[in-house]
Amino acid sequence: MNEAIESRELITLNGLGAPLQGTYHRAARLLSASRREPAEENRVGVLFLNSLFLPRTATGDSAVYWADSFAAVGNPCFRVDLPGLGDSDAPLNTSLLDFINAGGYESIASAIVKELVARFNLSGIVIVGHCAGAITALFAAAANKECKGLIILDPYFFLPPQMKKSQTWKRLVRWASSSRFGGALSNTYDLLKKVRLALHGNQPPSNANFPLLKRWIDVASKGTPILLFKAPGRKSPGMKPRVGEFDYVKYILAKAGRKNQVVVQLIEGTDHSFANRIGRTAVRRHTEQWLSAYFPSIRAEDSAPTQRAPAACDYENHAQCL
Repeated sequence: MNEAIESRELITLNGLGAPLQGTYHRAARLLSASRREPAEENRVGVLFLNSLFLPRTATGDSAVYWADSFAAVGNPCFRVDLPGLGDSDAPLNTSLLDFINAGGYESIASAIVKELVARFNLSGIVIVGHCAGAITALFAAAANKECKGLIILDPYFFLPPQMKKSQTWKRLVRWASSSRFGGALSNTYDLLKKVRLALHGNQPPSNANFPLLKRWIDVASKGTPILLFKAPGRKSPGMKPRVGEFDYVKYILAKAGRKNQVVVQLIEGTDHSFANRIGRTAVRRHTEQWLSAYFPSIRAEDSAPTQRAPAACDYENHAQCL
């Protein structure tokens, strides 16, 4: 099923037998290598995956904004609801987070990539995943040779507890963040965790998602271009983790291998959703530069050479921008 809406088109994918609903953002027309005729094939598409329960629009329609922007510079974009999410019908897994963390959507995401490549004559796909969506993106990338790159926003490499926080716990957290005495207790707790962490050296803690870390090593060490966005966290300025927490970013960069093409970009002034004006704009700008460096294209209406990323973040030289 197709339904055209200006520069977008509603599409239905097979989804291993379960119909999946998505939106196709048509790319701006590109020039061929000779710059005489528009190139219609062999483009790299960009696929956006759901972040946990969120629909394919993402928080504040941020995925719509990014998909429109990347399509405007020549990359066909696709926002697809995974089974049980958004507009795609399927029984929703009652332990969705556990399911995602175990790579439950790996096979369906891989099938989506293969179908998009064949259906739209693409040379490959860059998968975009935010938070839990980044987990699915990594599992799918490791299982699919059609995945040419990854854009992951605030991924996590540990297994979060599944218990639902009580109202008492939530009030305690608010008190600790606003009370002077509560803040002191919180700092003491962080220091105790730091001591425990130091005793384990530079090894991931027991709640690390080890299958996911293996997928990271598989994908990064092959030289797959990866753009990783980080937002500042509470009590964790810059790229450093909160006191007492394991530094997963440092660990995964060390494990990425000598041939890695990993870029880490911190965005100050935003939060975990990246949906405010600062976050949306920064993700768009850095991603467009990254796409231009690794998957260059030329718009038919603007045949000037693509502008390179600023020297402070030299993507073509695989700089890790911290």
